[in-house]
Formats: sequence, structure tokens, C-alpha cells
Amino acid sequence: MARDYYGILGVAKNATDQEIKRAYRKLARELHPDVNPSEDAQHKFSEVTTAYEVLSDPQKRKIVDLGGDPLDNGAGARGGGGDPFAGFGGLGDIMDAFFGASGGGGGRGRGPRSRVQPGSDALIRIGLTLEECATGVNKEITVDTAILCDVCRGNGTAPGGSVHTCDTCGGQGEIQSVQRSFLGQVVTARPCPVCRGYGEVIDDPCRQCGGDGRVRSRRTVNAKIPAGVGDGMRIRLSGQGEVGPGGGPAGDLYVEVDEEPHEIFIREGHDLHCSLPIPMTTAALGATVPLETLIDGEYELEVEPGTQPAAELVLTGKGMPRLRSSGRVDGRGDLHVHIDVQVPTRLDDAQRELLLELAQQRGEDTPTLAHNGRSGGLFSKLRAKSHR
Repeated sequence: MARDYYGILGVAKNATDQEIKRAYRKLARELHPDVNPSEDAQHKFSEVTTAYEVLSDPQKRKIVDLGGDPLDNGAGARGGGGDPFAGFGGLGDIMDAFFGASGGGGGRGRGPRSRVQPGSDALIRIGLTLEECATGVNKEITVDTAILCDVCRGNGTAPGGSVHTCDTCGGQGEIQSVQRSFLGQVVTARPCPVCRGYGEVIDDPCRQCGGDGRVRSRRTVNAKIPAGVGDGMRIRLSGQGEVGPGGGPAGDLYVEVDEEPHEIFIREGHDLHCSLPIPMTTAALGATVPLETLIDGEYELEVEPGTQPAAELVLTGKGMPRLRSSGRVDGRGDLHVHIDVQVPTRLDDAQRELLLELAQQRGEDTPTLAHNGRSGGLFSKLRAKSHR
């Protein structure tokens, strides 16, 4: 037997489109789930919406007036008049059939969302000395993140509490409405305001986490920093980030390195640079100079006789470890020792006499200018740059 769509809306069979619309709006305001959450009102709201959808569509209303039901599977054969789309009642119903909405306007959406969600990643910065970056270190880090609630163990309920299906949305997690457009019926959905889209309601939420399944806590994490890390690098600690809502799996914790400046060594990638001041006599005569390296302890550095100011001695393999993306150390960089020849600023009479005698013997008592920068000093470098 066909449903009495006119009776559901409380209008006569000869009612105009405007009268049908006014009747629907009046009943919808009274029965909408946001206003009246009872099951009876929800059922009537669905019937009213369906009736309006049918009577506001000329093709479907024609089937009703002929004694048929446009939402019945066989309606097209009874009242369609040979129209292959009569059973659908128009373009809007055809689109609904393809996209999953039912003819009654209660189309199915994406369904409720899970209360259990993955957690977010967390980031913390730690300061490391150059020695710690070179050798690697284990660091105890204090972090403040969301952890699993130890009372409800993530389910969000108080001891003895339970979870039931939302009465407002019927467990769908969303409330749908049907509107008319030039394309036909448009079914829209929004999250249920009662269950917030979960499709279920916690009767008695956990007092400690408020039903979220997690709480914030400060804890200590051990971070193993590999040798060779540098400023701005990040070490990932899997599963040490934020626990997700509903006790979902925790994200990762990223530890970002903030490398502190060193008083002696300057880092440049995998290489290290330092300045070694030596007397001019050592530069002229040569010597073995003890040099304290960053990793390898004391190193006997051979300064050749006649070493010039700003000379650079390279110690292969005495720099920083080369850290690959896999976390494996593959060799080391170099240590660049920049020679800084120190010229004395104060001389006693005996020292002055010695230097004067040396200068006379070497013919250096009267300095002369170098020609055309061919001597290879600063001016030759400047000249070379100017000709580039």
C-alpha cells in the first residue's frame, strides 16, 4: 500500500508547492534532532523529510496522485508511462543511486569516525658540544607529551562505565539533510553534535582524561646520539611522540641537534679547522709541535723549516666522523691547521742585535717591493681575482 505523503505533511492533495514547503519547514523545526533528540521525533523527522522530497518533485508527485509510491521498487512500471527514469523521479535520484544515497533522503555518508586515532609527532631541541657531536653520546631527555591514561587504558570510560550507540545519529556519526538544486536532490551531511562524529557516546567518561584516553605527562627518554651529527640534524625516536586520541599509537619523537660553538675548533661539514700560533723562529727553523686534537688526543705535528704565515697543514682523517643517512659512520673528515706566525713586539738589546746581524747576513736590512705580484702573496691573489 502506498504511503500517504500528503497526510504526513498535513496538507491537502491540491496543496500548492508553497503550502507544501511551509508545512515541511514548520514540522522540520519541531522534529529536527538538534531540537528534539527523542527516537520518535527522529523517526518522524525522517518521514517528513521523505514526504517533502517526494511531493516537491513533479514527477514523484504525479506518481503519488496516480496512487503509486515513487519510492517503491516497482513504481516505475506502474506510473512511469514508459519513462525509463520514472522510478528514480529525476536527475537528483539518479545521482543519489550512483553516489550511495537512498531515495528517501537518508543517504549513507562516510560513517562514524574511529575514536582511536594515531598520535602526532613531537620535536625537542637539545644542545650538544662539538665533542659530543664527534663521539656520540647517550642523553637523558625530559619531554612533555600525551601518554596513555593509566586509569581507562585508552577507552575513555570510568571504571564500570560503558559505551552505547548514539541515539541522535543512530551510530552513523553524522546527520544528513536533503536539499533541492537545479541538479535534483543534494544530500549533505555534518558531524553529529551529540557524539561528535564517533557514532557512540560514553555514559560515564574517565575522570582523569575526560574520555580522551590520554593525559599529558612529563617523562624521561633516553636518546642515543650517533657520532657525526651536526647542527640542525634530527634523530628519530620511534613511538616516543604523542599518544593518539582514544589511546591510539604514539607518533615519533624527533630530537634536533643544536651544536654549541667550540673555543678552538671550527666545523665545516666533516672537516675541522683550527689556528696554531708559532714563533717566527719555529717557522724558520721547523719543529715538532704537540697539537691537541678533538678526538684523537695529542698529535705530534711536524712544522717544516721555512713555514710561511697563513700556511695550512692538513691532517687527513682527523676531522669529524662522516655520518650517512643510514646512521652508519663511514670514515672521517680532515683537520686543517692554519699556521699563525707570531712576530715579537718587544725585544731587548741582545735580541735586537741578533736580529740585525741576521738581517745583514741575509741582505734583508733594506726591504724592497715585489714586482707585478709575481711573488705569490696577497697582491698576486687580488690581481688574479681582478682578471677573472
